[in-house]
Amino acid sequence: MGNCCNSFWNTPKNTDIRISLPAVCFVWQIAMIILFGVFVRYDEESDAHWAEFKKEHNITSDIDNDFYFRYPSFQDVHVMIFVGFGFLMTFLKRYSFGGVGFNFLIASFGLQWALLMQGWFHSLDPTDGKIKIGVENIINADFCVAGCLIAYGACLGKVSPVQLMVLTLFGITLFAVEEYIILSLLHVRDSGGSMVIHTFGGYYGLAISWVLYRPNLQQSKRLNGSVYHSDVFAMIGTLFLWMYWPSFNSAISDHGDGQHRAAINTYLALASCVLSTFAISSLSAKKGKLDMVHIQNATLAGGVAMGTAAEFMITPYGSLIVGFLCGIISTFGYLVLTPFLEKRLKLQDTCGIHNLHAMPGVLGGVVGAITAATATEAVYSEEGLINTFDFKGQYANRSPQTQGGYQAAGLCVALAVGLVGGAIVGFILRLPLWGDPADDNCFDDEVYWEVPEDEESIPPILEYNNHFARKQPDTCLSESNFSVEQS
Repeated sequence: MGNCCNSFWNTPKNTDIRISLPAVCFVWQIAMIILFGVFVRYDEESDAHWAEFKKEHNITSDIDNDFYFRYPSFQDVHVMIFVGFGFLMTFLKRYSFGGVGFNFLIASFGLQWALLMQGWFHSLDPTDGKIKIGVENIINADFCVAGCLIAYGACLGKVSPVQLMVLTLFGITLFAVEEYIILSLLHVRDSGGSMVIHTFGGYYGLAISWVLYRPNLQQSKRLNGSVYHSDVFAMIGTLFLWMYWPSFNSAISDHGDGQHRAAINTYLALASCVLSTFAISSLSAKKGKLDMVHIQNATLAGGVAMGTAAEFMITPYGSLIVGFLCGIISTFGYLVLTPFLEKRLKLQDTCGIHNLHAMPGVLGGVVGAITAATATEAVYSEEGLINTFDFKGQYANRSPQTQGGYQAAGLCVALAVGLVGGAIVGFILRLPLWGDPADDNCFDDEVYWEVPEDEESIPPILEYNNHFARKQPDTCLSESNFSVEQS
């Protein structure tokens, strides 16, 4: 029996996805079209009946449409998802097509499935059974996709595009469930998603990577690294993410002071995080040389950790403290924890999502719980407490101390769903039918992409003695004006 199981799990790899990938893309996209046709409609602010809605609700101007509040933030978040996350994954020397291209694929599918899953939980109109979507829904769909892109980072270069589609299908579903439990049932505040997005996505991806452990991955060690230009491309992704993270954390915050405060707090945490990252990276090297891995990743950890408490009155210096600590913790993770986890727990984390998303996400959840539990009327004002923590309706009598307890419970839910769900999905992805690469063929675009041939030789380098000589009418440059040095 044991030999049969081993032969089942360890069958030779076949990376031919000519049938499986088109089948998944066509069938799932047709399913999306059908499901959208049955369930999805415009909400009242995006429907053509908006003019009538304005009159019924005494709205005098189109500027009150939520589009004008949310769309700038949506643009920033959308850039983060497709450009930021995509280019951050281009650091591998031979896997840039896979980093950007598969990010594009799973995000495009994921946002459609997210609109449905989140809609069934949050936006279902009880009168007609339809999902009503507007600009806030598409922001939340991008948030949902972010959790799956984080998980992809742990598996980067080791899985097939079909596996990634399956990872996204289950990841979006699990995300919608844990989001509903945390935000709706527990009434937790997590505007920037430290718990719902980063903690869940991080541990979901780590659990999958742990189950998909490759004992002979050292055979692909030659490609599991960067070159000069690939690190520059990855740094482009870092800068896009770093610049737009204040929009990410404030995109769905309350209009007014909550959104304003979330952007400021994230802005300060990110700035502080950069300095502590540079400091620890330099201290860790014998001659103080900086490691580009730390700069590309740990500098973003402050934005992750500020997600939960972004709209709280954490104070500007409190934001700086959170960012400062995150830079230290995240860089320490790349230096010490990543090698330890790979050696002792057999955890192969390609992008180091444990250091950038998982640990900072947990820290953000803890900071949010403490900040909520210590909130006072003197700091927030009575109306401010109600608006910040949404103490309305059935939650009108909830105290800040009780809210802090529920914030901690929300963190536990994100951890549990991420770890358990990731382990289950990991076993599904281990089935020998997804076209994943062999251990000695990972981190290479040629497995799934048509890759242009490298230039075999460099053209001769022209050295101009007098730069460009002044050209006389009807004359050409003389051969004596330049010499050719063969490369």
